[in-house]
Amino acid sequence: MSPNFTSGRNNLTQVFRHAIVVREDSLDENGHVNNVQYVQWMQDAATGHSASVGCSRITKTEGATWVARSHAIEYLRPAFLDDRITVLTWVSDHRRVRSLRKYKFIRDADGVLLAKGETDWVFVDTASGKPRGIPKEVMNTFTLVPPDQEP
Repeated sequence: MSPNFTSGRNNLTQVFRHAIVVREDSLDENGHVNNVQYVQWMQDAATGHSASVGCSRITKTEGATWVARSHAIEYLRPAFLDDRITVLTWVSDHRRVRSLRKYKFIRDADGVLLAKGETDWVFVDTASGKPRGIPKEVMNTFTLVPPDQEP
């Protein structure tokens, strides 16, 4: 992988790339990236991807929001101060009120997979706070990436 990725969408695969440089406030007492930081980066990448395809705008127009139901992360290797990391994220599926988004964290310098994860998002009505069906207009903002085409 190239160390010069920038945030943006790859129109061929619908995989969004979000660039990170590890800062000191991301480190834990062991000198590597704190586990909790990955959850924040997952949210940042998801939000960036959603905004880039118009999903955020349509969701707001629909009077709705996305709420995380669950996160799963597998930590494979540590990341350290000043590491440049590319977060890859894509939407894997849509269900009635839920959508599964996946992530991979790759260190740019050597292409090493640092972590991988997924978030199960729920489409929620802003006024009632209750889950509701995902409108077609929202679903259509993403092209699903099937497992055999994941990066």
